[in-house]
Amino acid sequence: MKIGLAQINTIVGDMDGNRRRIIDSYHKLVEAGAELVVYPELVVTGYPPRDLLFKSRFVPDNLASLEKIAAAVGKVPALVGFVDLNKKSKGRRFFNAAAWCERGKVRQVAHKCLLPTYDVFDEDRYFEAAEEPTIFNWKGWRLGITICEDIWTGPIIETSRHYDTDPLSFFENADVDMILNLSASPWHYGKDSTRQAIVRTAALRSGKPIIYVNAVGGNDELIFDGHSMVMSEQGELLCGLAPFEEDLQVFDLETDEKQLHPEFQRDSLADIHDALVLGLRDYAHKSGFRKGLIGLSGGIDSALTAALAAKALGPENVIGISLPSAISSQHSRDDAAVLAKNLGIQYDTLPINKVVDGAMETLKPLFRDMAADVTEENVQARARGLLLMAVSNKFGALLLTTGNKSEVSVGYCTLYGDMAGGLAVISDVPKTRVYALSHWVNREREIIPWNTIRKAPSAELRPDQKDEDSLPPYPILDAILKRYIEEGQSSDEIIEAGYLPEVVHDVIRKVDLNEYKRKQAAPGLKITPLAFGVGRRIPIVQKYVG
Repeated sequence: MKIGLAQINTIVGDMDGNRRRIIDSYHKLVEAGAELVVYPELVVTGYPPRDLLFKSRFVPDNLASLEKIAAAVGKVPALVGFVDLNKKSKGRRFFNAAAWCERGKVRQVAHKCLLPTYDVFDEDRYFEAAEEPTIFNWKGWRLGITICEDIWTGPIIETSRHYDTDPLSFFENADVDMILNLSASPWHYGKDSTRQAIVRTAALRSGKPIIYVNAVGGNDELIFDGHSMVMSEQGELLCGLAPFEEDLQVFDLETDEKQLHPEFQRDSLADIHDALVLGLRDYAHKSGFRKGLIGLSGGIDSALTAALAAKALGPENVIGISLPSAISSQHSRDDAAVLAKNLGIQYDTLPINKVVDGAMETLKPLFRDMAADVTEENVQARARGLLLMAVSNKFGALLLTTGNKSEVSVGYCTLYGDMAGGLAVISDVPKTRVYALSHWVNREREIIPWNTIRKAPSAELRPDQKDEDSLPPYPILDAILKRYIEEGQSSDEIIEAGYLPEVVHDVIRKVDLNEYKRKQAAPGLKITPLAFGVGRRIPIVQKYVG
């Protein structure tokens, strides 16, 4: 059988646009010889629809769109993810579902069995779980239908412990020819290898080939990487689609020839770079923005953000602005100008001295007889935020914040200052990985000035300031943060791993104290197993010390 894998990029709630994309890709794959076309999970609505599901017309509109899709499908069937109504009197109101469309009609429907409720997922809030998977019979073939999480069970995945059923056990004892899996599996670094292991395990357990079709594109903070694949019953990877872009492929299950996109498996830094580019581009374009705006400090974080923006939006659509103060070093100003020239982006300079002086003069009666402290430093950052937001408003450009995960974790950032903006592009990228990515960007030629990469990082809010005046060296800080935030380790466990108690306690104190800042931050693109966002729900007001 020739299977068409339709790895397409949809927008949440764009029923008309998604339908056009589905029908267009269907015709292309049929013309290429597909005998069955498989789409990602909830492709009709986009994933995740979240509380849009509770709007009175959302699910009926999705059903109406599905009917139009089915009407466009001919004798070659299409398996399409959608939201189905639960017509029973009990349980959640909806099912996460797959529709078998053929000859103008929806012929059969399957429902998802396992509903993830961890990290960024909250499917049990919306959907009722099916009791067992569905088998579709078609032209003598018996096709096992699964939806994303239905194959994420077994020893590889610890979260399988909270499920009472295992759909793969059903298929171990069922007479099926292959298993089809419609997925919307968001990416983080390391996810692609884990996912391959999951699909391989499912193939080996069931003794059947797995056709796995994943969503691609950015929706809010989530980035879907594609990486759709076909795995043989022996656990051999037969077909792999492009990462981080739309891809349509027809794979013949009866051929011995492998069909792997040349970049299906590659360097992890390339994946992180392309994930951020895709997430930024889709967030901007799907929100109606064509231009991006960045405050260029001459530092490595704003430089990397600008390089990502130029790649995502095109250099002609990126505005870089230097906002020097009386404290800003000449080398930082020079580095910002060189970066803009290397990228080919618009570059302007807006000194903040008069804004800062005016603010301090206004505050002088209240601050009389009080020593200068971090307050005056933050006025500089907020003056920059004021001017950048004005430019954003005037030119309709999306302001991109430039704080990395290390800084955001410990509150080394200023509310309504450098945190002002519409998207936090690298807020899930630890500082040590910012350096690694910057080297990767410069792998062929200098784009980010080498002086920016080599100099000691500084916020330049006071003379001769260095980050390490207030923070441990970044390799140590990032290691502690990974253990505390992503792995959930206690202070005692981190200290037992060899870190100084006073450093560990200080870092944890800073993380906990600055939860209120992160709750007010711009949404950030998720690239780690646990990002600040919907997957991490820590109270702002809490007194637990762990």
